[in-house]
Amino acid sequence: MAAGGEEEKPFNFLQILCEGVIAGGTAGVVVETALYPIDTIKTRLQAARGGSQIQWKGLYSGLAGNIAGVLPASAVFVGIYEPTKRKLLETFPENLSAVAHFTAGAIGGIAASLIRVPTEVVKQRMQTGQFRSAPDAVRLIVGKEGFRGLYAGYGSFLLRDLPFDAIQFCIYEQLRIGYKVVAKRELNDPENALIGAFAGAITGAITTPLDVMKTRLMVQNNTSFLSTPVGIADPIYFFGPQSQGSANQYSGIVSCAQTILREEGPGAFLKGIEPRVLWIGIGGSIFFGVLEKTKSMLAERRSREPPAGKDE
Repeated sequence: MAAGGEEEKPFNFLQILCEGVIAGGTAGVVVETALYPIDTIKTRLQAARGGSQIQWKGLYSGLAGNIAGVLPASAVFVGIYEPTKRKLLETFPENLSAVAHFTAGAIGGIAASLIRVPTEVVKQRMQTGQFRSAPDAVRLIVGKEGFRGLYAGYGSFLLRDLPFDAIQFCIYEQLRIGYKVVAKRELNDPENALIGAFAGAITGAITTPLDVMKTRLMVQNNTSFLSTPVGIADPIYFFGPQSQGSANQYSGIVSCAQTILREEGPGAFLKGIEPRVLWIGIGGSIFFGVLEKTKSMLAERRSREPPAGKDE
């Protein structure tokens, strides 16, 4: 049986998709706005190379442009995840519900990646002080690198985010199922939030090395910019020695891993793990809390509506 007995209700793909879009978009915007400064610190820590220090100003740099991408990306992810999960739970036997949740998370992640990656590229380059606004970032990235520049690090993004999405949602859903069996009731809002925090923190820690490589690949094309001021009164974000060479220090995921290991040692793969675990743990709590609350509100509203066709 799926979490919450959802599989017992008639399967309505469009209804589930629309409600998932609304719930996912709402949860994504809330958590992004609340925790953006932590994400900025994490990005600057990961992009900094040996001996560099980070600047603590401008922690909300790029938030507006990022929300413009997070809203549709979160909406698409949950909008795809929810009906896919329902269908897979109907198809798979009950003892394979974890496989259904894992697969649905991966499928949702692939769909959302088409929006997430350009958003992440623009966000991280703004967080590291390379551009002053999201429109400028998009225009200059496309002008210099072509549209492919907006998908810099796409392979490493998928390598990190597909396992992350699949593992996080699988852990979250399985914990909810187990908790419901023990408690013999529906979960309340604090319980959903606590389970979401646990699932997010564990998954965030496991995927930190992949996140470091993704960050390096996404910001590498303009690392030389980090050593020059972004404006007359703007602080430079990194000080100290930078890596030799200009653009494209890494040719791909394997090259990135080898270079980091050779030049900075294995510890560099865990750069930013503390703010990442904190950010994703708290973020998981807020995201899943808001997600489940919004879904329950939409379901309650739907239950009060007259049957279709009665008022048409």
